[in-house]
Amino acid sequence: MDILNNTKRKGNSTSRILVAALLLTVVLILFKLSPDLISPNVFSRQELGVTHVLVTGGAGYIGSHAALRLLKDSYRVTIVDNLSRGNMGAVKILQKLFPEPGQLQFIYADLGDAKTVNKIFAENAFDAVMHFAAVAYVGESTLEPLRYYHNITSNSLVVLEAMAAHNVKTLIYSSTCATYGEPTKMPITEETPQMPINPYGKAKKMSEDIIIDFSKTTNMAVMILRYFNVIGSDPAGRLGEAPRPELREHGRISGACFDAARGITHGLKVRGTDYKTADGTCVRDYIDVTDLVDAHVLALANAKPGKVGIYNVGTGKGRSVKEFVEACKKATGVDIKVDYLSRRPGDYAEVFSDPSKIRDELNWTAQHTDLQESLEIAWKWQKAHLNGYGPSMAMA
Repeated sequence: MDILNNTKRKGNSTSRILVAALLLTVVLILFKLSPDLISPNVFSRQELGVTHVLVTGGAGYIGSHAALRLLKDSYRVTIVDNLSRGNMGAVKILQKLFPEPGQLQFIYADLGDAKTVNKIFAENAFDAVMHFAAVAYVGESTLEPLRYYHNITSNSLVVLEAMAAHNVKTLIYSSTCATYGEPTKMPITEETPQMPINPYGKAKKMSEDIIIDFSKTTNMAVMILRYFNVIGSDPAGRLGEAPRPELREHGRISGACFDAARGITHGLKVRGTDYKTADGTCVRDYIDVTDLVDAHVLALANAKPGKVGIYNVGTGKGRSVKEFVEACKKATGVDIKVDYLSRRPGDYAEVFSDPSKIRDELNWTAQHTDLQESLEIAWKWQKAHLNGYGPSMAMA
């Protein structure tokens, strides 16, 4: 009997040891796969010497470039994007470049969902917000105005309310020269009256007004950047612009030029040749995305509690659409066929900036002002990424 009991005890001991070993193995595997399951989430707490920035729309063209720059400068970054216009492929590239815990996290969410946004703020210790997320096509805004007011103005209000509820005091707001409308005098300064002529510009101006009014009742540090027509891509070739195929007719002229050069479309459609400009086509101020994100980082570094800074971000030089097309032909090496059509609804004849205020106050000046060179860099990315970033999470 004693022998039998001893055998049973030894069997039970062996079983317990095996179970304990198995549990320890599982815990170690979980720890390796996700340290945050064991240790507190670093994104949820303040850390001395680390600035945690929420980048809304960080999967988009400009937002992803801004996130890249912030991460290179050792900021902690949380990207929130619903991928309706952004690309999960851009996020994956950033995750691969910055894989260390506590550097970057991505949250799939819609800013129109106030409950979800509030939860995100409650679970993360943000020091600042860079608010890029927005639909951003002038022509589309004239066809779908309610969508633009909801996506831009209403969603900005949701972000502000969450910031107020969770004591986040710094906001860098991505605005646009479209808030000025069609001024009678060039160049445009920050004092130029804002008289937008399309829903996109109107929705952005409404957001600006809400932010400014709210800042008067708080000690927020606010920077509003009104930028002009963005071109180019990351000089190192890691990120680029890859809009949805169905949005090609509304997209930037650079994308349209590249599509024509690649044979995706049958030539380039230039809308409007009867504007009161030197060659009859629209005149715009083209700002390289690298310069633009530099301005955002400088704005963040110089944001001061209780102050609102408003800056134009442009080169200060206007270039016509015809000039742009010629530069694109040289950059791509393709003699792009051009069709001249009637004007696009909501467009304006001539817009270029006076960037002297941002130069004098933030020591920022556009460095990448060679139009052809910016297009060559963007074209190199396009050729290397014929399908853009591939299907996004939203389309998968």
